[in-house]
Amino acid sequence: MVEVKNLSKSFEGRMVLHDIDAVFETGKTNLIIGRSGSGKTVLLKNIIGLMRPDTGEILYDGRELIGMNKKELNVLRREMGMLFQGSALFDSMTVLENVMFPLNMFSNDSYKEREKRAMFCLDRVNLLDAEHLYPSEISGGMMKRAAIARAISLNPKYLFCDEPNSGLDPKTSLIIDELIHSITKDYKMTTIINTHDMNSVINIGENIVFIKEGIKEWQGDNHQVMTAKNQALNDFIFASDLFRKIKAVENQPEEG
Repeated sequence: MVEVKNLSKSFEGRMVLHDIDAVFETGKTNLIIGRSGSGKTVLLKNIIGLMRPDTGEILYDGRELIGMNKKELNVLRREMGMLFQGSALFDSMTVLENVMFPLNMFSNDSYKEREKRAMFCLDRVNLLDAEHLYPSEISGGMMKRAAIARAISLNPKYLFCDEPNSGLDPKTSLIIDELIHSITKDYKMTTIINTHDMNSVINIGENIVFIKEGIKEWQGDNHQVMTAKNQALNDFIFASDLFRKIKAVENQPEEG
């Protein structure tokens, strides 16, 4: 579980995050949603330690991030997996070498053991046939799956995903959503996803934090989001005709 308490962040006197309180639960896909410029990316960067908040606390299963010394921080970072927006694979490495990269950096296992672990992760994302290919030789969806395999190679307790469906078609996005969701369940990870993809919200939003102009406006799940009374959330969720139609259907009175 990751907890954020009374977190605020400003840049050059401009408040970007205002006193954020949120709980991100273990074994669930936790989503941070909001419009561009809402502060959700800044929130994620504070949570993973790339930025330091002005005030507040960030707790990893009770361990306070901000007060950690270098040794404690290194231990925590080994418990984190990162899925970057652009996949961030190394062009000069094969898919297998990309997945092995964190293992080569941080694991004391033998080469054979590291290779076996990487192959296991590739199998988990259904990419065994692509192990010897380079990123330029595979599709965007395959690159994203390879990046997921790399993110889970060290068996992390916490998985962070920045816009995992960016640049993907709807069908591939659904595959990536389901993969992240199933991995979260299987390995009981605390997964936090920064996204503006409404399909992800509906499909895997087990715990959703909605940010507007740096303020946490609402928190709930994908069932509650469709009937929420928060006007700012409704304006964001139902900006498209598709979701307005879904809302209308769900609000129709039952016959009989």
